[in-house]
Amino acid sequence: MAFFNGGSRALVEILTRFQSAERPMPVDHTFFEFGSVRYHVQASASVPENVYLSISTPSLSHEASPSTSLPEFTLQEARKMYRKFAEIVEPAKEGYALTLKLNFSALARPKDRARAVRQVSLLQSVVLGSQLKHLLGNLGSSGATKLVYNHRDPFFVSRTPGKISAVFPMRFRDDTDIAVAASFFQELQDAGSAYARAPRCSWSAIPPPELRGESVHHLTTNGGFVSFDIFERHVKRKRAAKTAWILLNFQAYVKYHIKCTRNYIQSRMRKRQESLAEVIQNARLRGGDDKKKLQARKKGKRRLFSLGKAKKLQKGFRAVIDGIRRLRQRIRVKALDRFRRCFVVPKLATKKHNYLRLGA
Repeated sequence: MAFFNGGSRALVEILTRFQSAERPMPVDHTFFEFGSVRYHVQASASVPENVYLSISTPSLSHEASPSTSLPEFTLQEARKMYRKFAEIVEPAKEGYALTLKLNFSALARPKDRARAVRQVSLLQSVVLGSQLKHLLGNLGSSGATKLVYNHRDPFFVSRTPGKISAVFPMRFRDDTDIAVAASFFQELQDAGSAYARAPRCSWSAIPPPELRGESVHHLTTNGGFVSFDIFERHVKRKRAAKTAWILLNFQAYVKYHIKCTRNYIQSRMRKRQESLAEVIQNARLRGGDDKKKLQARKKGKRRLFSLGKAKKLQKGFRAVIDGIRRLRQRIRVKALDRFRRCFVVPKLATKKHNYLRLGA
């Protein structure tokens, strides 16, 4: 349900590869999309110009068209869109609702062929859009019509005087999706009230009055009910197909938007967690460096303390040595000098005795 433009990528790839082949080759492919839409592409090597494309898709409303074949208004819509290079094969291939015979030989330019392939890939949107457009134009005035585009998420449309109401029961699997969806619906409601020409959008946790009488199984939701008011101008001419396709893909778009928002929030939280972890790691590293610096500083202080203590001891030792030196010097008495100047002390004469060596 992620292809909101309505195109089938697998169908584009198959048709493009078939056209770009150098030699004609047979094609016989059957594939499914969205679980309920089935395609079958067939072409023979003898007549490579003709490609038969068959599609089988469930009807939007079994009450409006209970038969397996497509209604006439859908066939007319397909003829109008593919009249230049395709025609409808009647009856359709067994087991399918519609079969087209494609012939791109009339389109000479590659650009025109690529455009035609893109138009063919929109076949499902043409079928479902024409059905919804027809239902919107032929709604009764009483009751709501249940439409099933995705069997898990049906929605309802009802007509009131002057407008058409589309009600979408929203269901989500995760509690996180419910919280994001509530914020999204509030923004959607505010945006709808800000623009006068936009359809009025409302959201409520209980079923709106349009769904009175519906089965409880269809009204059991965990995301509430979203309602749109569609006016007559939205279902006229070219706007009708666009409005129909928007309604068909609204629930898928909401879930896609919520998943993207959730992934964005988770990525931001993951980046924030990584940045906080980096800050904590850097703080731890700086704390380790500060601890090392503190230890080095303490060691430096210890060294400075030991050096200061050694200097003090050396200074004290020098003081002791100087004191000892002062004690060894001659003690001078100041009064003795004065006494010497007053009295002359005669010098005593000394005789030299010469001694003879005995036994000389």
